Amino acid sequence: MKRREFVSVMPAAAMAAQSGAATTIVKPKMLKPGDTVGLISPSTFVADPNQLQTMQLTAQMFGWKVKIGKQVGRREAKLGESIPGRIEDIHTMFADPEVKGIICVRGGYGTPQLLDGIDYELIRKNPKMLLGYSDITGLHLAIHQKTGLVTFHGPTGLSPFTEFSQNWFRRAMDNKPMGVLGNPTDRNVYRPQHPLRTVRPGKAKGRLIGGNLTLVSCLMGTPHEPDVKGKIFFLEDVGEEPYRIDRMLQQLVLAGKFDQCAGVVIGECVDCGPRQFEPSITFNYTLGEVLDRVFAKVKVPVFHGLLIGHTADQITLPVGVTASMDADSKQLIIEEAAVS
Repeated sequence: MKRREFVSVMPAAAMAAQSGAATTIVKPKMLKPGDTVGLISPSTFVADPNQLQTMQLTAQMFGWKVKIGKQVGRREAKLGESIPGRIEDIHTMFADPEVKGIICVRGGYGTPQLLDGIDYELIRKNPKMLLGYSDITGLHLAIHQKTGLVTFHGPTGLSPFTEFSQNWFRRAMDNKPMGVLGNPTDRNVYRPQHPLRTVRPGKAKGRLIGGNLTLVSCLMGTPHEPDVKGKIFFLEDVGEEPYRIDRMLQQLVLAGKFDQCAGVVIGECVDCGPRQFEPSITFNYTLGEVLDRVFAKVKVPVFHGLLIGHTADQITLPVGVTASMDADSKQLIIEEAAVS
């Protein structure tokens, strides 16, 4: 048999094993009041004592005890100097039997620096809740790809944790499906504060994968590139002008990601419009126009505006669970419990 023929008939599981990708879904245990959570800073450092106090208050809000990573609170002159320490904190928290869940203090920048040094087998053998968003997307995608662990794209330790955000986080931590996800109810339905919009109609079903668009783009062509085949692909970003959003989406178009996935959910994307007093001379489209142009030729359902990512009111999304979407009614439905 020729090599090309052999590869074409190689079982999917064997192919996944060869690439280091996980073939089964692993769920963390449900967090309960009284459990201990570990606080880590895998991205930008946090040294302000007031912020350090805030992250501890976040844990107290849910009745948890706290263990703080050694790297938390340390200010490094150069981000690269902290790489070993940040990796060590990840390993320590996953290995510690007392720690039942892990919360990232904040996002920022830095998780791609860590991915090649993480012990994914250690994480696979010690499945725990991992919570964060933005730059934490790097950890979500790499850990899920390598271990199958369901992780949680949601607030960090320094997030506002509004009543809305608390509600959706608690629902994500319950051992039953979250059900239909939605933005806050508007007082004026004709002028919604957080509008949802159908970009392409249709319905889809698949496991959830995705996160911050910049980080997804950063990981393309690496061993940590997200596998979106047959999955619902969610994306969000903040502070990116439309031409940069277009550039990153075009990269995913050229990589075939929107041909492979089952559907796409785009977050609200805060502050992603043209700069008011410095509009681009060569590209002055709005975010909405970019989305319409990029997704005009795809065949999967797409809707925009769900509160995932850089918003005060924030929905927690469990990466890896089965979900369905209805772009016509602008709904994402979590159909599977995310914890055991």
